[in-house]
Amino acid sequence: MGSKGSKTKGTAAERRAKIEELRRKEKARERRYRILTITSVTVIVAGLAVGGYFLVDAGDKNEKKQTKVTSQTVRSGTFKGMTSWKGLTQTHVQGKVKYAMSPPVGGDHNQVWQNCSGDVYNKPLENEHAVHSLEHGAVWVTYTDKAPAKDVAALKARVEKTQYSLMSPYPDQKSPLMLNAWGHQLKIDKASDPRVAEFFKKFVQGDQTPEPGAACTGGKPS
Repeated sequence: MGSKGSKTKGTAAERRAKIEELRRKEKARERRYRILTITSVTVIVAGLAVGGYFLVDAGDKNEKKQTKVTSQTVRSGTFKGMTSWKGLTQTHVQGKVKYAMSPPVGGDHNQVWQNCSGDVYNKPLENEHAVHSLEHGAVWVTYTDKAPAKDVAALKARVEKTQYSLMSPYPDQKSPLMLNAWGHQLKIDKASDPRVAEFFKKFVQGDQTPEPGAACTGGKPS
């Protein structure tokens, strides 16, 4: 009887020992898993941090590059005398913007575009709305009170029959007549200048358009 009791106690002890051993092994596995998990997360976070640094750094460089506006004037060819600008920004802003040229042909602008579906205005426009129209691929004809009435009338007729175009007086510009598209500007002496037709042909919804196909209606009417 005593021998049987001892055997039972031994069996129970062995069972407890096995259970404890299994628990130790399980705890050891859990510790290894936690260590591996922490290590992996640390590596991933470090990688993201480094990658994020380079992305931010590259973004900063792109932003700096983008905000550096440069200009070049065509010396010969179809558009002789036309000045073009690169590095023009496209951010929607509130209030007035100081532009690198007059009239402006690109840069930050109001979120509302000026209607440019062959619209002719009798009063000066706000630059920030007109620039948005250029972003949509419009040609903007501007003139001063020194422009001959017949030339103003001829350009008006052209604009009125051309989608993605608009026209308005611009008292402060240096030339009586000017043609403007996103990133491009051309001074002309008269409406019969053959460069007028070529300018419209090339720049109305042309390759320079940052947002081709965007609306020219439903914006600011006057």
